Amino acid sequence: MFTLIVNGKKRQVDVEPDTPLLWVLRDNLGITSVKYTCGIAECGMCTVLIDGEARRSCVVNVEDVQESEITTIEGLPDNHPVKVAWIEKQVPQCGYCQPGIMLQTVDFLSRSPHPTEEQINAEMDNVICRCGSHPRIKQAIRLAAEMIAKQGG
Repeated sequence: MFTLIVNGKKRQVDVEPDTPLLWVLRDNLGITSVKYTCGIAECGMCTVLIDGEARRSCVVNVEDVQESEITTIEGLPDNHPVKVAWIEKQVPQCGYCQPGIMLQTVDFLSRSPHPTEEQINAEMDNVICRCGSHPRIKQAIRLAAEMIAKQGG
């Protein structure tokens, strides 16, 4: 039995220690915003925040995140600058990849609050959006950074 803290709530799961966090979130806890695509940490669809750091949940074993703060897109408040910017810039097309990309952006902006165009390009180079919304993603990242700066964060 493992205790996880997901979106601020303690959750108990009875799984094997080497079960990927992705499957625990989806199959045991019913959080289907965390998507499976590649299974080898290449695409970014399964990205969650673990203690504030963006991690690919398909390659993180549940035993390694006991008592860690795990945040999925549902754990971000509706007024979070990244969520607001995504809506303002009408980023999603199909939306499949967006939760993971948004959480990677939260981590990125916490480390680079005033990102350059080159930093944004480098950060988004390792996520896949098959419907091609990268130009809007980059606009939303710039807007979210501006919003965070205005809030003093």
